[in-house]
This record gives sequence, structure tokens and C-alpha cells, in this order.
Amino acid sequence: MGTSESLALPVSTVVAVVGAGAMGAGIAQVAALAGHPVRIIDARAGAAAAAVTRIRDTLSQLAAKKKIDARKVSETVQRLDAVEDIEALGAAGLVIEAVVEDLEAKRLLFSQLASVVPHDCILATNTSSISVTAIAARVNGPQRIVGMHFFNPAPQMPLVEIVAGLATSSEVIQRMMATAAAWGKVPVQTKSTPGFIVNRCARPFYAEGLRLLLEQAGDCATIDAIMRESGGFRMGPFELMDMIGHDVNYAVTKSVFDANYGDPRYTPSLAQLELVHAGFLGRKAGRGFYDYGSAEAPRPATEPIVTVPSPSITIFGDSDLAKALARRLEASGHRHLDRPYGDGGHGVVAKSGDTVVLLTDGRTATQRAQDLGKDNLVLVDLALDFGTATRVALAKADSCADYAFDRAVAMMQAAGFAVSRLQDVPGMAVMRTVAMLINETAEAVNHGVCTAEAADLAMLKGVSYPRGPLAWADAIGPAAIARVLLNLSTWYGEDRYRLSTLLRRRAASGERLSVSHA
Repeated sequence: MGTSESLALPVSTVVAVVGAGAMGAGIAQVAALAGHPVRIIDARAGAAAAAVTRIRDTLSQLAAKKKIDARKVSETVQRLDAVEDIEALGAAGLVIEAVVEDLEAKRLLFSQLASVVPHDCILATNTSSISVTAIAARVNGPQRIVGMHFFNPAPQMPLVEIVAGLATSSEVIQRMMATAAAWGKVPVQTKSTPGFIVNRCARPFYAEGLRLLLEQAGDCATIDAIMRESGGFRMGPFELMDMIGHDVNYAVTKSVFDANYGDPRYTPSLAQLELVHAGFLGRKAGRGFYDYGSAEAPRPATEPIVTVPSPSITIFGDSDLAKALARRLEASGHRHLDRPYGDGGHGVVAKSGDTVVLLTDGRTATQRAQDLGKDNLVLVDLALDFGTATRVALAKADSCADYAFDRAVAMMQAAGFAVSRLQDVPGMAVMRTVAMLINETAEAVNHGVCTAEAADLAMLKGVSYPRGPLAWADAIGPAAIARVLLNLSTWYGEDRYRLSTLLRRRAASGERLSVSHA
């Protein structure tokens, strides 16, 4: 079989890129920097030449900033050639298409290419949502057609999904995995299923944010801040959708929904559709969830500093939240009493006077208060790391008095957290989103779309999550995540929150989710 290095295409191999837009030009830049002669072609007259100019200018700017050697820029640009006739691709050993996301257009292109390029030339599609199997079905030599899904911008984003259609040969998959690695990318292998890995497993990040907004749990700025400052994500769901563009994000969601026969897990949001109808497509339109023409950016809702004296604080249990809360209170000079196993099995984290504070488990605060017979009950949302998080979200039961909620706020502020209040929705914000990301990723692994290791790597490198979803599940405990989802499913009565079979099995067995088992 040979080493992975020997499987990679030699740098003498001509790489052709069809489509000279931002993605096509980015892919061409990556291949040329890796040493390949590159041919760029586009149906629009002059577009390929313009792409070469853009690449040259981009690399020159990097050289001016000392991020790349000027000689390498010159050598790279010399390897780029803009062509106008598809016959000029006859010497290519690899063709990557980055044209419009339309099945018939891609089929027609590959049929044309198959009659021009050598029989052993690999034909790769950069599609993000169309079945590689369907693209290859009517093309001569379907075994050489593969998905090579780059992420935008291609020169900066490390991940490349190598997608196997039903007819794709294992040799082609291995060669493209090795070639992507030789180009300095992080390749992951996936089957040709709707959304592949990233666009499938990331759907809950948007969907749960939109659901929280629909249920008036909080405004966009507050939910985004909670997801960033507590959840550890680089961007919250609303600012991220604004950056992607609502036309694009909605179309991908609808594509995955339709391809899965209307599975409620992927139901598009009417709130996002309204933005699309209005033309409020996000940053590129100047308005989306946020107004980018406004002089002042919206601020998250943050509880004012509570100045009323707080009763003594008692910390219970040895959960991550309890331990971090104790350390942070101690570091800020606030005294507290530790009672490591005094919660009576109810998940109590802390008490301040008659205020009881618990970590959310997928039930509402009001439901928890009724189940425990505790009126003054406050829930805390999940954080990636309670020791370093700068913000936490709280929600109070309907029966909780204002003074009791103030005590919980004062406790968190004393520990150095900014506090945002959410309305009493089940699972709050970070917990329900992370639980659903874990569930979707577990289901992808369960369906054989990819390995557990590839799934976590894809989400780390493709969308810059702070932790792989399955590793996150192991940190919290698969049983705890399963309990959150069961509680959400019971509350909503919707199939949307049904448990992945793999998550259910690992929760019962105590095995880790982040490790694949044969």
C-alpha cells in the first residue's frame, strides 16, 4: 500500500480548478503553493485571469507582511495558468470543481471532463451539500469521482472533508486523503450523506439558537454572549449566521431537512426564512439579526451588581461547577462552607439562605422546583470551563422570589461572573445546544458516516468548536447528556430531541463516546 506520503499526488501533477470564484481561487492558491502546476477555468470570460490576479495580490500582501517568502510568491504565481477552453485541461491528473451548487450542472461538467482528461484523472467536487453518489451516477468512470470539500476561505481553513460516494474507489479516497495532508490540510473521511460531517453535525448550533429566540428565552446579543463567554464558542449562533449569510445558511438547513425526508431534527426556522424574504441576509446586506449600519452594537442583557448583603454561601457536591465556584469565591475573598456530599442526591450545587442553585438538566427551573418542593430555586447553564468562564446564565422558577434570585446573582457576581438572565426554558442555552450537538454527532457515527475521531476533528477544525462534541460528552458524562435530552423530549413531546442509539448505549454502558468501537 505504501506510506501516506507516497500515496499523495506528485507535485508534478497538473491540478485543474473549474470555477474562479472565491472558493475556486482559494483552492487554486492552496494547490499552487503546494507545488502543483494549476490550470484555472471559468465559464465567465476573463474570470480565470482575474482569479490569478487576485491570488497574486493576496500572496504579495502576505509577503509584504513577512508571512511568506517573496521568492515563493513568484514561483507560486508562475505555476498558475488561466485557460478559457476545457480542452486545455487534458493533461490534468486532478480536477476540482467549485461551480454552482446544482446537481445537473455538476453532472454535465463531469461528463464533459471525462471525455477530455486521462482515464486515471481524479475528478473531485467541492460540493457542500449535494450527494457525491448522485453526481457520479451518470458519469463515465464513477469510481474516480470523490468529494473534496474545502471550507471558506480555503487557504486559511484547515479542514477538508474527503467524501466517498458509493462508487468511489478506496484507492482514490486514500490518495485524496494523502494529497490533502500534503497540501497542509487536515483531511477527514466521510460517506456521502446529507451535509457530510460538519454541515450535518453543526445544524443544532443554529437550530437551538433560533428556537431559543422563538421562545423568547433572551435576545440575540444575550444568547450570543452566553454562547461565547460561557460556552467557549468563537461566535454565537446569530452573529455566525449573519456572517455566513441567511440565504446560504437557510438553504443548507433546508437541503439537509429535505434530504432526510423531513426529519424534525433539521426543521428550518420561520424566523430565518423571514430574514431571507426581507433580503436581510446578514453582514453582506448590512442587516440580519443585527443592524450593521447602527453606530452602536447591541449589548447583552447583564444583571446589575447586587449590593444587598448575601447570606453565607454553602457549596455542595464535587461537580465541576461546585468546585469552580468554591475556588472562585475563595480567590475573591468570599467565605463559604463546603459540604462535599450534602446535596441529598438532587444535584444541588450551592445554597444562599433559602435560595437553592442547581445546574440545568434539561428541565425548566419551575419543573425542578415542583419536583423538589423548593420554591426559591435557580438554575445555572452549562459552561465549557466554569473555572475560566466570564459569564453565566441563570433562570429562576416561577415560584422563586426576587430576593432569592438576587442572592443567586450575588453569589455568581462574587465569584467573578457577569450574569445574564434567561427566561425559564428547558435546557437553557449552552446545555441544550451542546447536548444536541453531541446527539447529532453521535448519530452520524452510529450511521457509519465517519468515525468518532473524525467527527470530533471535523468540528474542531471545520467550525472551530472549543471541544469536539463527543469529547465534550465524555467530559460531562454520556448519561448526563442522555438525561438532558430525555427531559427535553418529554417537555416538548417532539421527535426532534430523540436520543441517538449510540448515545443511549454508551450512557447505559458507561463507555466513552469519543472512541470508535468496531
